[in-house]
Amino acid sequence: MRTFMGMIAANLIAGLAIGAVAAGSAAGTEALSVSQLKEHTHIHGLAVDRQDPEKLLIATHHGLFRSGSDGKAELISPVQDFMGFSPDPSDPKTLYASGHPAGGGNLGFIASTDNGVTWDQISPGANGPVDFHQMTVSSSDPLVLYGAYGALQVSRDAGKTWSIVGPLPEKLIDLAASAKNADTIYAATEAGLSVSQDGGQSWETIVQGAPVSLVEVTADGSVYAFVVGRGLVRSTEADMVFAPVSNGLGDRILLHLAVDQADMDRIFVASHQGDILASTDGGASWTELGH
Repeated sequence: MRTFMGMIAANLIAGLAIGAVAAGSAAGTEALSVSQLKEHTHIHGLAVDRQDPEKLLIATHHGLFRSGSDGKAELISPVQDFMGFSPDPSDPKTLYASGHPAGGGNLGFIASTDNGVTWDQISPGANGPVDFHQMTVSSSDPLVLYGAYGALQVSRDAGKTWSIVGPLPEKLIDLAASAKNADTIYAATEAGLSVSQDGGQSWETIVQGAPVSLVEVTADGSVYAFVVGRGLVRSTEADMVFAPVSNGLGDRILLHLAVDQADMDRIFVASHQGDILASTDGGASWTELGH
């Protein structure tokens, strides 16, 4: 699996120089097309803006951007790294993240209550300050969050305090909490897709034989995963039988996915190459933002 992760890393490292965006920029002063954005940074997460569902929030290594259907991306936050980017499912103005400040170090667990404009550290995390590369919030109980920092950590008070659950699944790529049970979480890894039904203390493999580069659970209990070599697939949590959503994505490996909760046919994805694509028909067809 070294080849798989090496390919991912090569594409992400290529975008580390933010150039004009980071050079003295303040939030709201720069606008790039999404296609330009991928030339300057790399993407850590997506979310449909619930204050304005026509807009897409794009968390990057160099700030949080908001893009419209015209493909123009505006910087709305401080220039810093946003890892583990996750919206609070109970409050449309609240967002969570982790990562690094521009000057280095770790941000701990941070939150915004004004839809991404300003951010504050809520907790350093266990053995922190942490840098959660993967983080997820339970839509069945939004007080419960899971984060990956050396081990699996959990918070049951909306991120104010954290404790260590146990070891992470090997070669973890992504985490997603169940929409049905706050103790159920999914892990995308280089070996496949696993599920834990006891809050991360034990894991069972449900998709194996190929890397799974993303997993996302929507509020209605749909589980999306990208299986390398198979494409984007979807299942309900009730049956866990995955069916193809789209395999017409060329050689793209999808790393992030967001679904409009008000219109489940509107799906946005980001690839390992920094492309952001949108579908309005549930994934049957796609258009690239910024083109």
